[in-house]
Amino acid sequence: MSGSTFTDVKGTWVQPAADCSATGTSSYAAFWVGLGGLSGGNGGLEQVGTESDCRDDRAVYAAWYELLPDGSVSVPMTISAGDTISAEVSVDGGVATLTLADVTTGQTFTTQATPSLLDISSAEWIAEAPSACFSANRCAQLMLANFGTVEFSGSSTTANGHVGTISDGSWSATSIDLGGGAGAATPAALSADGSDFTVAFVPTQVAQPQVRTRAKATARPKPKGKAKPRPHRVTT
Repeated sequence: MSGSTFTDVKGTWVQPAADCSATGTSSYAAFWVGLGGLSGGNGGLEQVGTESDCRDDRAVYAAWYELLPDGSVSVPMTISAGDTISAEVSVDGGVATLTLADVTTGQTFTTQATPSLLDISSAEWIAEAPSACFSANRCAQLMLANFGTVEFSGSSTTANGHVGTISDGSWSATSIDLGGGAGAATPAALSADGSDFTVAFVPTQVAQPQVRTRAKATARPKPKGKAKPRPHRVTT
């Protein structure tokens, strides 16, 4: 949500089961909420979420957080398909608090940090294929795992002290399809109260992912950066 100061974003989803029966290679799907990352911002992004990946034809589930431009950090939680996940990112002054809870198992994780680049110009609820970065400005989108569908619920954000859902009249919501030869995902319309929406995996012909530009200084296997399509972004 550009033009405003966003200090909190919340969302809940049920961890999708990765279908690894037809990939023949590794593929990845990330689900998260975050603040920042809007195109034209300062390069910061505060995000926390989970993944449903296929590695060597085996489903792997994990949790992580990331404060760009730093790399992603694994969260010490055991995540399983079907678990209900609740996530929140809040900012107070220059301090970001990232919280992840597995409602099904009762596991919780919270961390606080002072990002070197703090971006609070937007709020986001995302299902996407992450990218792999090989140098400071050379990244490639990874193949999107077949996650079926994922529903984000209880989605809300706080901007300039006002709390509202995605469709709140204080800002505008933009729904963006995730496309490309490595897989696609399409978001459905928002619920009547603006707090819920689903994203569905759409199989496409597999093609070599194209290299993308992103301000990232170190190589890592599964970064979730900002230079990628975002199924739901809120702007004013």
